[in-house]
Amino acid sequence: MLSVVTVEASRRHEPDSGVPYTDHVDHNDSLRTLADEARDFSAARDWEQFHQPRNLVLALVGEVGELAAELQWVPDSDVDAHLAAGDRRAAFEDELADVVIYTLRLADVTDVDLASAVRRKLARNAERYPETLSRGRAEKHDRLRG
Repeated sequence: MLSVVTVEASRRHEPDSGVPYTDHVDHNDSLRTLADEARDFSAARDWEQFHQPRNLVLALVGEVGELAAELQWVPDSDVDAHLAAGDRRAAFEDELADVVIYTLRLADVTDVDLASAVRRKLARNAERYPETLSRGRAEKHDRLRG
């Protein structure tokens, strides 16, 4: 099951992009649907030739850096107010979306079922970080038991 929480929304296409656009957050999207849309976007521009795993990882690192820059010098106590400003919020969302897009493209070209991989990792983390030992503690798993 890849579907996430759904919200009723109309689907239309952004002019000349070939990518569905809505005014709402979600309309029965899934990781697979988003990955397909990202693949179609790349294919329409003949960018698949550039989307080798190494290239995608490097692009992803760059986008993570751009995302980090959005909050780099903002004190923790000011983050909510900072992100409430429309232009700052939009820039943050754009960079976060870029990170997700490159992650989806990387999973697609390396044939990784991202939903399954995330679920496996969460299960492994649940074993490594049992609630009874890790609640309220920001320590690596190997330091929790000793």
